[in-house]
Amino acid sequence: MSSETKIPNCVGIIMDGNRRWAKSRGEATLTGHYAGGQKLKEVANWCKEIGVKHLVVFAFSTENWKRSEEEVSYLLNLMGEFLEAELPHFNKEGGVLHCVGDMEKFSPELQEKLKKAEESTKDNPGPHIYFALNYGGRSEILSVVKKIVSSNVTPEQITEELFAKSLQTGDMPDPDIIIRTSGEMRLSGFLPWQGVYSELFFTKTMWPDFSKEELLGILEEFSNRERRIGK
Repeated sequence: MSSETKIPNCVGIIMDGNRRWAKSRGEATLTGHYAGGQKLKEVANWCKEIGVKHLVVFAFSTENWKRSEEEVSYLLNLMGEFLEAELPHFNKEGGVLHCVGDMEKFSPELQEKLKKAEESTKDNPGPHIYFALNYGGRSEILSVVKKIVSSNVTPEQITEELFAKSLQTGDMPDPDIIIRTSGEMRLSGFLPWQGVYSELFFTKTMWPDFSKEELLGILEEFSNRERRIGK
């Protein structure tokens, strides 16, 4: 990475390809999800080294409930185990954890683990890591509309600023970059409001194979793009 490289303040990642990665190796689907969790640890460390202050990852979509009961159960258990196992390291590194999405559909046990992780890291200096869990862009926007309507504000009071503050992502800055692995070239409901001016990067690399070299290459390309932001 050159000294001229622009470091994005916020990076969003759609961590895609765990199942296909496992299938290509003749392994069980669940093995791919475990490998994906390990990759997330690596990428979070790389982002901290590079100087990225905010990282938001699409960890569990509202669409993921359509998968098999076995896979969903494994994913949810993996989340809880991941948080418990990594929390000491997370605190040691100064990370602040945020859970973004509708947590109410999760079991009380998992909700408690998520709340504990947020509470125990809230006073850390950063970087900030946002886990999009049971998250979907359309459902988020609907939840904002319901929240605003129930607050009895007048139409004139409904502004972009009010809408943004009511989003599930709260004070998270809009992502400068959104990366999707595995070759799919769509956002699949990831941050439709927040990502309106994000620079998009799609790579054919499956998430468990995503490398630091590829991340640095994306940052170099980001530095060479001219961000007009509507101008």
